[in-house]
Amino acid sequence: MNPLRLALPLTLLLLPLAESASAASTLRCGSKLVSLGDHVSEVQSKCGAPRTREFRGYREVTDDYGYRQEVGVEEWSYAMSGGMLYFLRFEGNRLANIESKRGN
Repeated sequence: MNPLRLALPLTLLLLPLAESASAASTLRCGSKLVSLGDHVSEVQSKCGAPRTREFRGYREVTDDYGYRQEVGVEEWSYAMSGGMLYFLRFEGNRLANIESKRGN
C-alpha cells in the first residue's frame, strides 16, 4: 500500500489535536501557577500587570440552579520569555480560558 495514501487521512485526523494543544488549564508565572477558575486578583498578584487588558462585553451564563445572569468578559495578554504569548479570558472575574501562541 502507498504510504502517502495513509499519511493524508492520518494528518487530517491529527490536525484538530494540534490546534487544541494551544489551549491550557494552567499557566506558570515564574514560580507561581494560575489555573482556570482563579479570580482576577489572584492572577494579577501572581503574574503581574498584563501587557494588554481589553473589555470584550458581556456574556449570559446559567448557573447550576437555572438562574441566568450577565457577566463581564475581559481578555488579558502576557508576553512570556521564549517568545510565547498567552491570552487569558475572564468571565465574571474568573479565569475561563488560557490560550497560547508563538510570538513573531
